[in-house]
Amino acid sequence: MYKINNNGQGSKMNKHILIIDDDEDLSFIISEMLESYGYEVSHAENASAAFDMLSKNKYHLVLLDINLPETTGFEICKELRKVSSVPVIFASARTSETDRVTGFDIGGDDYLPKPYSMQELLARVNALIRRTYGFTEDEKIVTFGDINVNITSRTVTKGEQTISLSLREFDLLAYLCEHKNTAIAKDKLLSEVWSAFSIVEPSTLTVHIRWLREKLEDDPAKPKYIKTVFKVGYMLEVGNEE
Repeated sequence: MYKINNNGQGSKMNKHILIIDDDEDLSFIISEMLESYGYEVSHAENASAAFDMLSKNKYHLVLLDINLPETTGFEICKELRKVSSVPVIFASARTSETDRVTGFDIGGDDYLPKPYSMQELLARVNALIRRTYGFTEDEKIVTFGDINVNITSRTVTKGEQTISLSLREFDLLAYLCEHKNTAIAKDKLLSEVWSAFSIVEPSTLTVHIRWLREKLEDDPAKPKYIKTVFKVGYMLEVGNEE
Protein backbone atom coordinates (compact mmCIF):
# COMPACT_ATOMS: atom_id res chain seq x y z
CA MET A 1 0.00 0.00 0.00
CA TYR A 2 1.30 3.41 -0.95
CA LYS A 3 0.83 6.47 1.22
CA ILE A 4 -0.72 9.38 -0.66
CA ASN A 5 -0.90 12.96 0.58
CA ASN A 6 -4.49 14.01 -0.16
CA ASN A 7 -4.94 17.09 1.99
CA GLY A 8 -5.32 19.62 -0.78
CA GLN A 9 -8.99 19.23 -1.64
CA GLY A 10 -10.96 22.43 -1.46
CA SER A 11 -7.91 24.66 -1.14
CA LYS A 12 -8.10 28.11 -2.75
CA MET A 13 -4.39 28.01 -3.59
CA ASN A 14 -3.19 27.57 -7.18
CA LYS A 15 -4.16 24.09 -8.28
CA HIS A 16 -1.27 21.61 -8.55
CA ILE A 17 -1.30 19.06 -11.38
CA LEU A 18 0.89 15.95 -11.62
CA ILE A 19 1.72 14.63 -15.09
CA ILE A 20 2.75 10.95 -15.11
CA ASP A 21 4.19 10.29 -18.57
CA ASP A 22 7.56 9.06 -19.85
CA ASP A 23 7.41 11.40 -22.87
CA GLU A 24 9.54 14.28 -21.58
CA ASP A 25 9.00 16.53 -24.60
CA LEU A 26 5.21 16.24 -24.50
CA SER A 27 5.16 16.70 -20.73
CA PHE A 28 7.26 19.85 -21.07
CA ILE A 29 4.85 21.30 -23.65
CA ILE A 30 1.82 20.46 -21.49
CA SER A 31 3.50 21.91 -18.40
CA GLU A 32 4.26 25.19 -20.13
CA MET A 33 0.71 25.48 -21.42
CA LEU A 34 -0.93 24.70 -18.07
CA GLU A 35 1.44 26.98 -16.18
CA SER A 36 0.55 29.82 -18.55
CA TYR A 37 -3.05 29.41 -17.34
CA GLY A 38 -2.10 29.59 -13.66
CA TYR A 39 -1.64 25.94 -12.76
CA GLU A 40 1.35 24.56 -10.88
CA VAL A 41 2.65 21.47 -12.69
CA SER A 42 5.00 18.63 -11.71
CA HIS A 43 6.16 15.68 -13.79
CA ALA A 44 6.97 12.05 -13.03
CA GLU A 45 8.39 9.68 -15.69
CA ASN A 46 7.55 6.38 -13.97
CA ALA A 47 5.57 4.79 -11.16
CA SER A 48 8.34 5.00 -8.55
CA ALA A 49 8.79 8.72 -9.07
CA ALA A 50 5.02 9.24 -9.18
CA PHE A 51 4.31 7.52 -5.85
CA ASP A 52 7.25 9.27 -4.22
CA MET A 53 5.85 12.64 -5.31
CA LEU A 54 2.28 11.71 -4.36
CA SER A 55 3.43 10.77 -0.86
CA LYS A 56 5.12 14.12 -0.30
CA ASN A 57 2.94 16.67 -2.09
CA LYS A 58 -0.67 17.73 -2.55
CA TYR A 59 -2.10 17.41 -6.05
CA HIS A 60 -5.49 18.49 -7.32
CA LEU A 61 -5.45 16.51 -10.57
CA VAL A 62 -3.37 13.73 -12.15
CA LEU A 63 -2.81 13.48 -15.91
CA LEU A 64 -1.87 9.83 -16.42
CA ASP A 65 -0.50 7.94 -19.43
CA ILE A 66 -1.17 4.19 -19.64
CA ASN A 67 2.02 2.88 -21.22
CA LEU A 68 4.75 3.56 -18.66
CA PRO A 69 8.06 2.05 -17.52
CA GLU A 70 7.78 -0.39 -14.58
CA THR A 71 3.99 -0.70 -14.71
CA THR A 72 0.89 0.67 -16.42
CA GLY A 73 -1.18 3.75 -15.72
CA PHE A 74 -4.04 1.40 -14.90
CA GLU A 75 -2.07 -0.09 -12.00
CA ILE A 76 -1.09 3.36 -10.75
CA CYS A 77 -4.75 4.43 -10.79
CA LYS A 78 -5.81 1.30 -8.89
CA GLU A 79 -3.30 2.04 -6.13
CA LEU A 80 -4.24 5.70 -6.08
CA ARG A 81 -7.95 4.94 -5.74
CA LYS A 82 -7.32 2.89 -2.59
CA VAL A 83 -6.42 6.07 -0.72
CA SER A 84 -7.36 9.13 -2.78
CA SER A 85 -10.21 10.60 -4.82
CA VAL A 86 -8.01 13.10 -6.66
CA PRO A 87 -9.35 13.53 -10.23
CA VAL A 88 -7.53 11.42 -12.83
CA ILE A 89 -7.48 12.04 -16.58
CA PHE A 90 -6.09 9.18 -18.64
CA ALA A 91 -4.24 10.52 -21.70
CA SER A 92 -3.13 7.71 -23.96
CA ALA A 93 -2.62 6.52 -27.50
CA ARG A 94 -4.52 3.38 -26.47
CA THR A 95 -8.00 4.24 -27.68
CA SER A 96 -9.87 0.93 -27.83
CA GLU A 97 -13.26 0.67 -26.16
CA THR A 98 -11.82 -1.95 -23.81
CA ASP A 99 -9.08 0.42 -22.62
CA ARG A 100 -11.51 3.33 -22.17
CA VAL A 101 -13.98 1.22 -20.20
CA THR A 102 -11.14 -0.18 -18.09
CA GLY A 103 -9.94 3.35 -17.37
CA PHE A 104 -13.36 4.38 -16.08
CA ASP A 105 -13.94 1.03 -14.37
CA ILE A 106 -10.89 1.43 -12.12
CA GLY A 107 -11.71 5.01 -11.13
CA GLY A 108 -10.53 7.31 -13.90
CA ASP A 109 -12.61 10.45 -14.34
CA ASP A 110 -11.87 11.23 -17.98
CA TYR A 111 -10.11 9.60 -20.94
CA LEU A 112 -8.35 11.72 -23.55
CA PRO A 113 -7.05 9.90 -26.64
CA LYS A 114 -3.67 10.91 -28.09
CA PRO A 115 -3.03 12.91 -30.16
CA TYR A 116 -5.08 15.73 -28.69
CA SER A 117 -5.00 19.52 -28.90
CA MET A 118 -3.73 21.60 -26.01
CA GLN A 119 -7.02 23.50 -25.97
CA GLU A 120 -9.02 20.31 -25.56
CA LEU A 121 -6.73 19.20 -22.74
CA LEU A 122 -7.10 22.59 -21.05
CA ALA A 123 -10.89 22.44 -21.39
CA ARG A 124 -11.02 19.03 -19.73
CA VAL A 125 -8.64 20.02 -16.94
CA ASN A 126 -10.63 23.19 -16.27
CA ALA A 127 -13.91 21.27 -16.22
CA LEU A 128 -12.64 18.64 -13.76
CA ILE A 129 -11.07 21.24 -11.49
CA ARG A 130 -14.23 23.33 -11.54
CA ARG A 131 -16.52 20.38 -10.78
CA THR A 132 -14.28 19.03 -8.04
CA TYR A 133 -13.26 22.17 -6.18
CA GLY A 134 -15.89 24.74 -7.06
CA PHE A 135 -18.13 26.08 -4.32
CA THR A 136 -21.63 27.54 -4.19
CA GLU A 137 -23.05 29.78 -1.48
CA ASP A 138 -26.12 27.67 -0.73
CA GLU A 139 -25.69 24.08 0.42
CA LYS A 140 -27.76 21.66 -1.64
CA ILE A 141 -28.66 18.26 -0.18
CA VAL A 142 -30.87 15.56 -1.69
CA THR A 143 -32.15 12.77 0.57
CA PHE A 144 -33.86 9.51 -0.38
CA GLY A 145 -34.29 6.57 1.97
CA ASP A 146 -31.22 6.47 4.21
CA ILE A 147 -29.05 8.08 1.53
CA ASN A 148 -27.92 11.72 1.74
CA VAL A 149 -26.26 13.38 -1.25
CA ASN A 150 -24.62 16.72 -0.45
CA ILE A 151 -24.13 18.22 -3.89
CA THR A 152 -22.32 21.25 -2.48
CA SER A 153 -19.63 19.37 -0.55
CA ARG A 154 -19.72 16.40 -2.95
CA THR A 155 -20.23 13.86 -0.19
CA VAL A 156 -22.58 10.87 0.07
CA THR A 157 -23.68 8.93 3.13
CA LYS A 158 -25.82 5.83 3.49
CA GLY A 159 -27.02 5.55 7.04
CA GLU A 160 -23.94 6.23 9.15
CA GLN A 161 -21.53 5.15 6.40
CA THR A 162 -19.69 7.54 4.09
CA ILE A 163 -19.81 6.28 0.51
CA SER A 164 -16.71 6.83 -1.61
CA LEU A 165 -17.50 7.79 -5.21
CA SER A 166 -15.22 8.72 -8.08
CA LEU A 167 -15.64 12.16 -9.58
CA ARG A 168 -17.65 10.81 -12.51
CA GLU A 169 -19.82 8.60 -10.32
CA PHE A 170 -20.68 11.62 -8.21
CA ASP A 171 -21.37 13.80 -11.25
CA LEU A 172 -23.77 11.17 -12.57
CA LEU A 173 -25.51 10.76 -9.21
CA ALA A 174 -25.77 14.53 -8.76
CA TYR A 175 -27.35 14.92 -12.20
CA LEU A 176 -29.88 12.19 -11.42
CA CYS A 177 -30.63 13.88 -8.09
CA GLU A 178 -31.18 17.24 -9.75
CA HIS A 179 -33.63 15.59 -12.18
CA LYS A 180 -35.18 13.07 -9.80
CA ASN A 181 -38.35 11.24 -10.89
CA THR A 182 -37.58 12.17 -14.49
CA ALA A 183 -36.57 9.63 -17.13
CA ILE A 184 -33.33 10.81 -18.74
CA ALA A 185 -32.15 9.48 -22.09
CA LYS A 186 -28.78 7.76 -22.21
CA ASP A 187 -27.36 10.17 -24.78
CA LYS A 188 -28.50 13.09 -22.60
CA LEU A 189 -26.68 11.67 -19.58
CA LEU A 190 -23.54 11.05 -21.61
CA SER A 191 -23.59 14.60 -22.97
CA GLU A 192 -24.35 16.31 -19.67
CA VAL A 193 -22.15 14.25 -17.36
CA TRP A 194 -19.18 13.49 -19.61
CA SER A 195 -19.45 16.73 -21.64
CA ALA A 196 -19.40 17.25 -25.38
CA PHE A 197 -15.62 16.98 -25.40
CA SER A 198 -15.53 13.34 -24.36
CA ILE A 199 -15.58 10.32 -26.65
CA VAL A 200 -17.60 7.96 -24.50
CA GLU A 201 -19.30 4.69 -25.39
CA PRO A 202 -22.79 3.89 -24.03
CA SER A 203 -21.24 0.96 -22.16
CA THR A 204 -19.35 3.47 -20.01
CA LEU A 205 -22.64 4.84 -18.71
CA THR A 206 -23.87 1.31 -18.01
CA VAL A 207 -20.73 0.59 -15.99
CA HIS A 208 -21.16 3.75 -13.87
CA ILE A 209 -24.84 3.02 -13.24
CA ARG A 210 -23.87 -0.47 -12.07
CA TRP A 211 -21.29 0.98 -9.68
CA LEU A 212 -23.77 3.42 -8.18
CA ARG A 213 -26.28 0.64 -7.62
CA GLU A 214 -23.63 -1.56 -5.98
CA LYS A 215 -22.67 1.25 -3.62
CA LEU A 216 -26.11 2.68 -2.84
CA GLU A 217 -28.82 0.07 -3.36
CA ASP A 218 -29.63 -2.59 -0.76
CA ASP A 219 -30.18 -5.04 -3.62
CA PRO A 220 -28.32 -3.85 -6.75
CA ALA A 221 -30.04 -6.53 -8.85
CA LYS A 222 -33.43 -5.06 -7.90
CA PRO A 223 -32.73 -1.33 -7.54
CA LYS A 224 -35.19 0.73 -5.55
CA TYR A 225 -33.92 4.14 -6.57
CA ILE A 226 -31.72 4.07 -9.69
CA LYS A 227 -34.17 2.62 -12.20
CA THR A 228 -33.74 1.61 -15.82
CA VAL A 229 -36.41 3.13 -18.04
CA PHE A 230 -37.00 0.76 -20.95
CA LYS A 231 -35.91 2.15 -24.34
CA VAL A 232 -35.12 5.53 -22.74
CA GLY A 233 -32.37 5.56 -20.14
CA TYR A 234 -32.33 5.93 -16.36
CA MET A 235 -34.17 7.69 -13.56
CA LEU A 236 -33.67 8.35 -9.87
CA GLU A 237 -37.04 7.39 -8.45
CA VAL A 238 -37.90 8.72 -5.01
CA GLY A 239 -41.16 8.96 -3.08
CA ASN A 240 -43.04 12.16 -2.36
CA GLU A 241 -41.74 12.15 1.20
CA GLU A 242 -38.14 12.39 -0.09
